[in-house]
Amino acid sequence: MSKVNKVVLAYSGGLDTSIILKWLEETYGCEVVTFTADIGQGEEVEPARAKAEAMGVKEIYIEDLREDFARDYVFPMFRANAIYEGEYLLGTSIARPLIAKRLVEIANETGADAISHGATGKGNDQVRFELGAYALKPDVKIIAPWREWNLGSRETLMAYAEEHDIPVDFKKGKKSPYSMDANSLHISYEGGILEDPWAEPEEDMWRWTVAPEKAPDEPTYVELSYEKGDIVAIDGEAVTPGQVMERLNRLGGENGIGRDDIVENRYVGMKSRGCYETPAGTIMLKAHRAMESLTLDREVAHLKDELMPRYAQLIYNGYWWSPEREMLQEMIDASQEHVNGKVRVKLYKGNVVVVGRMSETDSLFDERIATFEDDAGAYDQKDAEGFIKLNALRLRIAARRKS
Repeated sequence: MSKVNKVVLAYSGGLDTSIILKWLEETYGCEVVTFTADIGQGEEVEPARAKAEAMGVKEIYIEDLREDFARDYVFPMFRANAIYEGEYLLGTSIARPLIAKRLVEIANETGADAISHGATGKGNDQVRFELGAYALKPDVKIIAPWREWNLGSRETLMAYAEEHDIPVDFKKGKKSPYSMDANSLHISYEGGILEDPWAEPEEDMWRWTVAPEKAPDEPTYVELSYEKGDIVAIDGEAVTPGQVMERLNRLGGENGIGRDDIVENRYVGMKSRGCYETPAGTIMLKAHRAMESLTLDREVAHLKDELMPRYAQLIYNGYWWSPEREMLQEMIDASQEHVNGKVRVKLYKGNVVVVGRMSETDSLFDERIATFEDDAGAYDQKDAEGFIKLNALRLRIAARRKS
């Protein structure tokens, strides 16, 4: 075991990371720096400071990164309309590169030898954290306790906590039915009855959204203003990226929008069933595609759709800081130059319905050409005959060969 003098730990203040903190000190004989980020999980992060102080930590980082997360990670991803395996809006995946970045930066600031995280050896998060860290600090040492220690069950964790006087916020033996992860883009649920793909989630599991059948009987209309592919105003009021997430999560949740029940393919090889609430993201994806439908050239839009699954897979698998993701982002951002205008959506009982879109400066929609009425010569329908025959030429040649 190599010598480690100081390690930066991604610290939530919960049972697992509190045990990891003590385990690092005991196992490596090192000083631990804690890093706790508020990325919109909806829970107070300051209590983590008191817990870290009670455990003797001298360097404690508590940071509000909600705007950074929305502006630099969520918004760029939604310019690509990214969705993994046709369903997952990448809520957990997109948070990991930001955390990895700050772990590395804090390690540099404090002179730490290593970083550490609480991701297990079965999940995707270990890959995401570590690929990000290596991309930003190639020689960094990473300590993943779940791959080293012998604390393999909740009972052994509780016994370790009791033995070392580690405070926990719940009674011994009480087990949360789900493993949850939350940020301003989503909240995820795994474990418990969800490990049976046939079992329907319990209604009281959901925290952000009302059941669609219990949503209001009157629809909610929302107008979203776009500049270069990003939402900059809601109902005419200028908003920051972080405020976009907060407001659309509330409106979507009130209308039963954003629930998903998915079996996905993890990068480490297994299938996993999870449930997700992504109200803001569900609205943003639908509205952004509507804005692009009016302002993007056909072939640009189709090329984006061809590349999107690869882009989404890169994020899911932890390659946010890779050269190929950065190259794709340059192309995606260039495509958004003219994605300006407004989209009006109707939120109703779990559905997001686009009911209007407009762009005064960048629309490619020409009413004179598209009309079913007299187009005053804007489009010569006779041109279609030659267009069709040229495109049919190879089909006709193939048909003759068959006959």
